[in-house]
Amino acid sequence: MSIKSLIDRIDSDIVLSGPDVSELYAKDWSEEVPCKPDVVIQPRNTEDISYVLAQCQAHGQPVVTQGGRTGLSGGATPKAKEWVLSTEKLDKIISIDADAMTITVQAGVILEKIQNAASEIGLLFPMDIGARGSCTAGGIVATNAGGTQVIQYGMTRSLVLGLVAVLPDGTVLKAHNTLIKNNSGFDLKHLLIGSEGVLGVITEITFRLFPKRPIRKTALCAIPDFKKAQKLLKIAKTNFLGLSSFEIMWNDYFVAALDATNEKNPFNEMHPLYALIEVEEGQETGAFENVLMGAIEQDIVSGVIISKNENERQKLWTIRDGISEILPLLKNRIDFDLGIPSPKMEGFIKDVKQGLSEKFKDCKTLAFGHLGDGNLHLTVSIQNPNDKNDIEKLVFSLTKAAQGAITAEHGVGSLKRKWLSYTRSKEEIVLMQALKKMIDPADILNPRRVI
Repeated sequence: MSIKSLIDRIDSDIVLSGPDVSELYAKDWSEEVPCKPDVVIQPRNTEDISYVLAQCQAHGQPVVTQGGRTGLSGGATPKAKEWVLSTEKLDKIISIDADAMTITVQAGVILEKIQNAASEIGLLFPMDIGARGSCTAGGIVATNAGGTQVIQYGMTRSLVLGLVAVLPDGTVLKAHNTLIKNNSGFDLKHLLIGSEGVLGVITEITFRLFPKRPIRKTALCAIPDFKKAQKLLKIAKTNFLGLSSFEIMWNDYFVAALDATNEKNPFNEMHPLYALIEVEEGQETGAFENVLMGAIEQDIVSGVIISKNENERQKLWTIRDGISEILPLLKNRIDFDLGIPSPKMEGFIKDVKQGLSEKFKDCKTLAFGHLGDGNLHLTVSIQNPNDKNDIEKLVFSLTKAAQGAITAEHGVGSLKRKWLSYTRSKEEIVLMQALKKMIDPADILNPRRVI
């Protein structure tokens, strides 16, 4: 397939090739080996993508879709001979309805732009992750991102009402929907949500919006041990109907985040664990402060910092979101985003750290996560890149033993593909492969990813 055959049918300003292709397209945020593509397509609408994919399938040209390139599983890093389909020009908010509480956007719209658009009409788009300023709507849907407010609002899947996607042969799947309840046949959007782009390219999404509660309370709690962190979570769930975030940070991560963000420790001393709690309330009741003071009296919490204004709140979240500043400082690293049952998380962390320290020299582990939904993030910096496979096998074997998931948020991509059997049964994998073969028989869309 020639570049000219595409340029003849679509505007040349959306096709980059040769020296016009920037190194930015060579990789995502993961440690996958970079590969600069020969061609980058920058479609502006669904019709462009439909034509491009139809031509690619007809000529056997593999394509990888890129959004904000913030993934940590290698899913958006090109492989040899793959072209990049970038959604960066699909950046329009199509419509927003304050009465129906919905927003429809193109796939390349940045998450923060959606949040701001909702806020301007007094509503809330609750999906929030540290990469909010660069990740895209299509990316969070394709990976079924979780973020920090899953306790209250669920994963991305729970926020999507409808979508438009292009299948590998160019067929446009219009799964438009603005209804909360619609049981009319198969809900096909769920095939695309979380499929990491291997079944189709998402081009438009209709999201749910929510009322913005006028009062938001945020607190950073110092906690002496993990069992007390679990007790605090139970107390928070019981007493705060508006509990939206319960983030936990181990001391190693906390220290690294302070260093990377140049923030000062809000406490006078270090503690084993920290929990960042956020609650959204309809009216001032004083319950937030009273419950946390009660936790101190019960020796569940060693200390509490409650933000008094938005600036103080942002400083607390800067520490939690410090992973974005930490990652570029680590040369050789492995990023894990695991699903671990909460009752097994303490033992899992202990076994991982012990196993790594016994078998690998100078191996440093940073841990934080969303305790409320069992999502644990581990970043392991390593001295010897040749240890990568053995370290992954150790961590994923312990994950399997804990009946956990090898990824709870960032997806399988290319880096975790060979470990899929540690968390999915043979029958599940066979069915996934059958769906891929049926929808993409030429295997041109995000090949060698997930399955």
